[in-house]
Amino acid sequence: MLIHPMPDPIALSLGPVQIHWYGLMYVLAFALFIALGRVRIRQPHIAALAWKNVDLDDMLFYGMLGVVLGGRLGEVLFYRPGYFFAHPLEILQVWHGGMSFHGGFIGVMLAMAFWARKSGRNLLDVYDFIAPLVPLGYACGRLGNFINAELPGRVADASLPWAMIWPNVDALPRHPSPIYQLLVDGLLVFVLLWLYARKERPRLAVGAMYTLLYGCARFFTEYFRTPDWEVEFAGFNISSGQVLSLPMIVGALVLLAWAYRDKGTRTARALA
Repeated sequence: MLIHPMPDPIALSLGPVQIHWYGLMYVLAFALFIALGRVRIRQPHIAALAWKNVDLDDMLFYGMLGVVLGGRLGEVLFYRPGYFFAHPLEILQVWHGGMSFHGGFIGVMLAMAFWARKSGRNLLDVYDFIAPLVPLGYACGRLGNFINAELPGRVADASLPWAMIWPNVDALPRHPSPIYQLLVDGLLVFVLLWLYARKERPRLAVGAMYTLLYGCARFFTEYFRTPDWEVEFAGFNISSGQVLSLPMIVGALVLLAWAYRDKGTRTARALA
């Protein structure tokens, strides 16, 4: 059985300035966004749309605002409103962790909508472009959660080789759920989506595919994570993360069907 190493959340102290591992994970996520974006711009079907490096840099600025503001507000409103409303100053203490993916997702979508309007880009093309750049950034965030000893998993069988005791929670063996989400919601979704997006797809298909893959992956990995809250539906307990992921799955299926149907309609018109 493993024991969570409980590393110091502060990576480096420079006098009164403290640099937290959680913050460094966001820096790494943004760096990966730029690096992968540079590669994506060189793909022939993306280059045909005249994407430039300056577009990528500009989008990163808006995306950073969207992910930080949306992620924090999502944590406050979706998961722990009672706690944060009782301790409002802690809403600003993002270095302690506590960022909602679903809130960050909404925040980034709104930020990209603003950037698309400003730049004259089609919003659906923007979503398709950035979708494959997101999963590795998410994985970085989950690594930050693990370093902070956040998001402990549900109690696991002690015979599970990687069952882990979280000293800040209790002495029971638990699933290392941030690692599961790093590997499944982050790395696996990245590989599948990157392969899918290497070829030209109908407009909005790549963005919708990311939403579908993440929604399904998150719904699965939530079975191993201690829920912030649960609801009962048809005799089953559904966690907060699963409740928020269901609309993503349903919406993505609808958008995928629409994207391919619209492509077929355009093709038929072109051949007529």
